[in-house]
Formats: sequence, C-alpha cells, structure tokens
Amino acid sequence: MRVAVIVNDMSEVNIDAALVRDGGANLSRTDEQLVEMSNGCICCTLREDLLLEVAKLARDGRFDYLLIESTGISEPMPVAETFTFADAHGNSLSNLAELDTMVTVVDAGNFFKDFGSWENLTDRRLGVNEDDRRNIVDLLVDQVEFANVIIINKIDLLSPYELEQLEQIIRRLNPGAEILRSQESRVPLEEVMGTGRFRLSEAESSPGWLEVPRGQEQTETEEYGISHFVYRRNRPFHAARLSEAMQGGFGEGRPMDGVLRSKGLMWIASRNNWAYDWSQAGSSVRMNPGGLWWAAAPRDEWPDDEDSIAEITAKLAGPYGDRHQELVFIGHDMDQTRISETLDQCLLSDSEFAAGPKAWMRFDDPFPPIEMEFAEDDSLETWR
Repeated sequence: MRVAVIVNDMSEVNIDAALVRDGGANLSRTDEQLVEMSNGCICCTLREDLLLEVAKLARDGRFDYLLIESTGISEPMPVAETFTFADAHGNSLSNLAELDTMVTVVDAGNFFKDFGSWENLTDRRLGVNEDDRRNIVDLLVDQVEFANVIIINKIDLLSPYELEQLEQIIRRLNPGAEILRSQESRVPLEEVMGTGRFRLSEAESSPGWLEVPRGQEQTETEEYGISHFVYRRNRPFHAARLSEAMQGGFGEGRPMDGVLRSKGLMWIASRNNWAYDWSQAGSSVRMNPGGLWWAAAPRDEWPDDEDSIAEITAKLAGPYGDRHQELVFIGHDMDQTRISETLDQCLLSDSEFAAGPKAWMRFDDPFPPIEMEFAEDDSLETWR
C-alpha cells in the first residue's frame, strides 16, 4: 500500500520525524509524505492542524492509507473526535477519510510501576468531578480503554507470570480490544492497519465523548502536570561519565526523577563519527548507533535530491559539522535545571574538547563496540 505518515511529538523538535526521514531504509523518498506536527499534541493544541493536514492528504489522492503516530501523552478519544468536526464550510474529515483502527502501545517494563498495585487498579476512581486534576494513571487508562488494538511491547522484560498478569489487567480495562504481544514493537501490519475495528457508534457511547467544546481543550501541562524541554549542546559526551550518570539516573530521588520519556540524538566523543539514538521510557534506557553523522558520511552516500542536500548542508557548521546533542525530555514535575546540570557534567571539559578527536579515541569507553555487517563477504567488522 501507499501509506502517508503523520508523526506528532510534544516538542518543538520532532525527533521521531527526523528518525523516520533520516533513517530512510524502510521508506521510499520519492513516495513518502511526512507531515511534522510539533510543539503540541493532535488531541488538543494541534486539532486544527490535524484537520487541515488530513484533508490535504485525502484530497491529494496519492495514498491508500494514512498512519498517524501521535505523541505518547495524547488521549485517543479527542483524536477520534477530530474526524467529526466540520469547518466553516461544513467540510468534515469523515467525508474524506474513514477512521479504521485506534492502537495503543503498552510499555510492559514500566506498566506495573506506573499503575501501582492491582488493588489500586481495581479502584481507579475515574468518576472525578470537574475540579479534580487527573493524573498520569488516568491518562494511561484512557489510552488503554479507548483502543481497538493494544500492543504489549517489551515482553522480554517480564516473566511469563508477570506477562500473563499484565494481559489479564489489560483485558479487565478493555475486554473488547485485540491484544498483541511484541518485542521492539514488531507486529503483523494486518493486525494494526486495515482492520476495520473502529466503530463510531461505540465511540460515541463512551463517557466524555465530545464533552470538551472545540477550541476549549486543555494542554497536557495543564491537565496532567506534564511538561517537556529540549537539551541542546554543541559538545560531545564523555562515554564513561555518561554511563556512570545513567546507571540509576532515572527514578524517585535520582537526577532524572520525573522523566517519563526522552529521546533524541547524541554525540559521544570516543565515537566521534557516529550519531547515537537515545531512547528512554521509565527506567529503561537505550543508546544505539543510528548511523554516521552527515559530516562523517561519504558524499556518495548522501541523498540525491536537492531538497535533502540543502537540508543537510544547512546543518553543517564549524569543524564538527552536524554533530550535536539534541534530546527531548517529557515528564511529570521534572526538574529541568537538575537534569541539564547532570548532563552538562557528562560533556567534555574545555581541555578535553580542545584535545581533539584523536585524543578522544583514547578516552575510557564502557559502551559495547559497534558491529557492522558487510554483505560482500558476510563478515563482521568491529568499529568503536
């Protein structure tokens, strides 16, 4: 199928969109249509933008399917409600596109920590009055209860008993949903696309449907105490100091306390040519090589189209080109100053930075080596 993708992130820097665009391996650059919607969420502050973008894609007529990946803190019900809105001319998304499936991804590794014990779950206290401030649990319950398909991801982090317990809890929250289990979010596409499982009549009977008037939606910060910030620096991390800071860095009373999700690109001194993907959810942190920085990549590996070349060239500045730190943090009552100071302590000092890349290669580096597979001889070559 020809699939258009809308990637939405709660930040002025849309990390997911950058990864989709720059990754390229699973997308055709000539056919892809990527709409970046940042610094808000399609369930509230970007509702109007979603209305315009979906209408534009539908009228374009080049696509069979539209996949919308909304920010992890969006509520699914208002997303569905968007398809019922009409503009000043009476046009509605429902006249242009049919809402097919609502999918929620559950983080198996952090579900029990986020929701608390079973006893707390059975008494969810969803019947709050209009003066109450809903919390994170309310948001996660909303996401599970309104879904047609629920993907329990990171199942490798749970024991068989814990996994079965988690699935039973989810079935109690949403007995009508299709539940899938996955690692690395790998699921059959036919289970999440073209399923026809969404029913508007069922959604309209849900408590709270169209309860919030159009244009009066609250932001995530107001409703849930959720905020975000972007950490940017033009100096690399020292691998050993970063590793030490991240060991036990997330959790109550720790430097990253309050961070629910963070992701982005990292520059590590001892791996100067490699852009690293940073991905954290709860206490689970991953740092993996995402590919060469454009400044380190041979020109014959750059894209061929002029727009992409212009975008890459615009990022190149100074002796280190596009190398930089750009990490988005999303959390609940986060201490931005403390988090930034912790990361700043992991950056190279003035003298270390002045020593240059050849000296950086000799720095202590506890991270595992980078393994590259070459198809020509099917051999492995190890890079630092």
